[in-house]
Amino acid sequence: MQVIVNDHYADHGTIRGPFERESMEEVAISEFKAKCLALLERVRSTKKPIRVTRFGKPVAEVIPPTSVQERGSWIGSMKHSLKITGDIISPANDADEWEVLRD
Repeated sequence: MQVIVNDHYADHGTIRGPFERESMEEVAISEFKAKCLALLERVRSTKKPIRVTRFGKPVAEVIPPTSVQERGSWIGSMKHSLKITGDIISPANDADEWEVLRD
């Protein structure tokens, strides 16, 4: 794996991530711009990532999502995680302490 530190490459051996087992398809940035939606759909359907290059150098990698959550699954996810203490109905200050209400 190569790590870029302050624009210098440091070789730390070969460590392969989940998308480096096979060579990743490379697409020029101009082609990506022209075919963006189709390429995104292909990544989603095939689960194979695409590396976007500019002048032959990688600038981005488009990878498939790790999991697709159902829409609205966040609703109720905080249930029972908060505790209300004290009076939440009454104003925090008396009305005479509010500068905007003074004559």
